[in-house]
Amino acid sequence: MATKVENNLQSKHIEDGNGGEEGRVGCSVGIMAYNEEANIVRTLRAVLAQEGPSVRLDEVIVVASGCTDRTVPLVNGIAQQEPRVHLCVQEKREGKASAINLFLKEATSEIAILIGADVIPDESALENLCVPFHNPEIGMVGGRPVPVNDPDTFMGHSVHLLWRLHDQVARDQPKLGEVIAFRNVISGIPTNSAVDEISIQALISQLGYKLLYKPECVVYNKGPINVRDFLKQRRRIYAGHLKVRTQQNYEASTMKVSPIARQLFACRDFTMGSPKQALWTVGTVSLEGYARIQGHYDYWRKREHHIWQMVDSTKDLEAGQRKMRRICNAQSVIVFRLILEGALGNDVHREREDREATEVARKLLPELRTKIRKEDKLSINGPGIITAVIRAEQQGAEIVAHRITQAVEANTGMRIGGREVKVTAAYSSLTFSSKAADGKMTVSGPLVEES
Repeated sequence: MATKVENNLQSKHIEDGNGGEEGRVGCSVGIMAYNEEANIVRTLRAVLAQEGPSVRLDEVIVVASGCTDRTVPLVNGIAQQEPRVHLCVQEKREGKASAINLFLKEATSEIAILIGADVIPDESALENLCVPFHNPEIGMVGGRPVPVNDPDTFMGHSVHLLWRLHDQVARDQPKLGEVIAFRNVISGIPTNSAVDEISIQALISQLGYKLLYKPECVVYNKGPINVRDFLKQRRRIYAGHLKVRTQQNYEASTMKVSPIARQLFACRDFTMGSPKQALWTVGTVSLEGYARIQGHYDYWRKREHHIWQMVDSTKDLEAGQRKMRRICNAQSVIVFRLILEGALGNDVHREREDREATEVARKLLPELRTKIRKEDKLSINGPGIITAVIRAEQQGAEIVAHRITQAVEANTGMRIGGREVKVTAAYSSLTFSSKAADGKMTVSGPLVEES
């Protein structure tokens, strides 16, 4: 295997069950990457922010396998600033299982975590993932993937349906994937495995450890957006499951049809909530059935899938800021007050000034709507008052507010009531977020900070 280690990995001695620091579990995070220049920086930053009272992030190891894009220099740039980040390069792409084995060889912490380079962990995701390891009987924990696909399209419905079924089945019989944590007690998995999480799950359970599914650990991913990519992905997964069943004598819970059928009915509000949803559900079941037939054929013909073709539509994560705004759980309200030059604001002229301010707001509204996303809202809520409701954190709200303010003040020479007026804008914002661990809403913004 042609491999070189870009950073010297400092060996760590695990002194006790808490990784040498009372109450905290030390962990090594592995990110397997193949041509992930669009996602790797964002994923790394999200992972590095995952500290908590029960987890200590000792190291993040990125294994770049045969990358031909800018993945390696991007990771190197972060590694120069962040000593916990290490890069291992496989000159030739040898499959994800081979990359995982390299990670396991280099990982030094008590707990190993695998997370995809194309997923984004929610805040406190790794904290939720690692808390159960204080119980020595727990050997492996998996989180809940939540797709960012639009559920109001056929393929979006299909992706959401599959992950909902996965979530429900895993609550009864753990089926762990997309993000997993496990005790660092295995040396590797079969290099020809196409479903690495199940291969690890088989080894950990066969060592006598318990498996645990933690739906509180949320990571965001993106499923296929076309039928071709959907079939390609599902075909590979089913063929991989068949191979694990034979090779490692272990069967994933989602291989059985009866639990899935029960959950299809249990999720009937989503699967059959409307005639359109019912039709899409039938289409999804048909595609999954066809993909399983293809996977069975590949298994019978001994076609290998461990070096799989990249599913392109799952890698287009809509470039950074827009993706993060879509998946964030915060909403911001920005209130703008349009101020006309020369307005006195007294009772004598108030009616005329309110009418003119409202007219200005109406004229500017179409242009201002081009400064926000289509799914965000912008409306007139009073004389010269424009309100924006957007999905964004406080920092994102400030960016949008400055953009709209500049657009307002750039409109010079506007004529209202037969005269030319100059308009300025003042604004204030509040951000509402349900990030608190107890589920309570938190509110932030300049006014809150002042009070």
